[in-house]
Amino acid sequence: MTEDLAEELLQAIGLVRRHLRRSAGRPFPLSALTDSQAELIRTVRRNPGISVAEAAAELGLVANTVSTLVGQLTERGLIERTQDASDRRVARLTLTDPAREQVEAWRDRRTALVTRALDDLADGDRDALRAALPVLAVLAERLHPAEQQSQQQPQQDRKERV
Repeated sequence: MTEDLAEELLQAIGLVRRHLRRSAGRPFPLSALTDSQAELIRTVRRNPGISVAEAAAELGLVANTVSTLVGQLTERGLIERTQDASDRRVARLTLTDPAREQVEAWRDRRTALVTRALDDLADGDRDALRAALPVLAVLAERLHPAEQQSQQQPQQDRKERV
């Protein structure tokens, strides 16, 4: 039964994402980015001034991989890397103005599309979605790579002790 729920949830989320992507598109010049690059762009937009290490933890990637992505995105003029004022070894990441404007315009298009679709739903359906949001946030946290690793570690420790 839980497996059926997982399948239905994945199918519904996938369908929402596909329809939204087809309707809103991707922001230019971000349309040519890899998924990892786009994910980093979104992370930096949500967390201006984030460090490479913090972004790596957020994305569930190793810092070297994120550093490579930062280099690629810096070359394309999408991300700026500056030294932390208190620790010169730390790089802080922000979007360039053109990248931020493109991402925000794209986000606004997506928000408008979802808002119109939500407006077409019955009040009870909107309420059900609103009530599900905290549970979805918990589910997302449990699917986060860092969370999964911390859950697997105790199991691994138990296996090693046996």
